[in-house]
Amino acid sequence: MIMKHYLLKLFTLSIAFIIINEITSNLLNFNGLLRYFMSDYLTLQEINRYFEFQKKWHWLTYFYIPIILLIKTSIIATILYVGLFLNSQDLKFKQIWNIALNADFIFLLVPIIKTLWFLFFQPGYNLIDVQNFYPLSALNIVGYKNLETWFIYPFQVLNLFELSYIIYLAYQIGKITSTNADYGLKIVGLSYIPSLALWVATVMFFTLNYS
Repeated sequence: MIMKHYLLKLFTLSIAFIIINEITSNLLNFNGLLRYFMSDYLTLQEINRYFEFQKKWHWLTYFYIPIILLIKTSIIATILYVGLFLNSQDLKFKQIWNIALNADFIFLLVPIIKTLWFLFFQPGYNLIDVQNFYPLSALNIVGYKNLETWFIYPFQVLNLFELSYIIYLAYQIGKITSTNADYGLKIVGLSYIPSLALWVATVMFFTLNYS
């Protein structure tokens, strides 16, 4: 019964991401931006063929998002579980997974704020602007145009949503271990943050080598 509750939460999170992403794509006219961008590199026939293919298989995104969220939250839960285990905390994995699921709701705000920004504050945008924009991040301070491509992602990761995510994880871990947020922050600092840094370094490596 408890596992069904967690799966329902995963389903709710997935549906929320799907709906918000669809609304964002339509309001920002993402396909129109993509078509305009592709016109510099492909013929009209090639562009039309691409969009026909995309339209035909668009329904796969409805399965893709839940799978990505399941993998992401499971990996983060595993990392935190290992961190707790190494600190002599014997907790059930599903408790940690529940925290990871709840924490991911924070990132629902990202596409919402992103949409509002381009609709009301930066109406003259293009595809590259939309792809590189991450609200409340360090990238918005320095600007992507002044950075090497492989530096863009780490500056995107340095954002207030990620900080809120870390604080929430720390608070919840402190709560379920009957300690405090400081202890939770220690666990997150020894497990999740190094893993995040490794992930960012990996993305930077591949971006540098394939850009």
